[in-house]
Amino acid sequence: MQISKEELLQKANAASKDTLMETLNIEIVDFTEDTLTARMPVTPKVYQPDGVLHGGATAALAESVGSFASHIFTNTDEFFVRGIEITANHLKSVKEGYVYAKASFLHRGRTTQLLDIRVIDGEENLVSICRLSTITLPKKK
Repeated sequence: MQISKEELLQKANAASKDTLMETLNIEIVDFTEDTLTARMPVTPKVYQPDGVLHGGATAALAESVGSFASHIFTNTDEFFVRGIEITANHLKSVKEGYVYAKASFLHRGRTTQLLDIRVIDGEENLVSICRLSTITLPKKK
């Protein structure tokens, strides 16, 4: 039995309950064979003191979508995924609306993965460029 895209997105978002993703209202909104996209509302909850999106919230969005991408493309019965390094270059301020983070693989190895994560605003302006390294390790039996 094949699961629909909508059902898979609902299942993915249900896995975020009681996590930082839920706290920041990060929602997985789309995926392809090689990418995963999430969005986060820009509200005072994620502002820095001068009223624009906090870079740390942007980095949390990027790491969440990148780690989740590595996770869903991994056999989680045998392996677990952890982020090991993230970089973020912030290019534009955002005060309202949503930001969207699209993670795509630059390298998908058996042990390490490297993802490019582009964060854009609702008008498709580039907000941040992030890189995330993840590691896939075997679960202890």
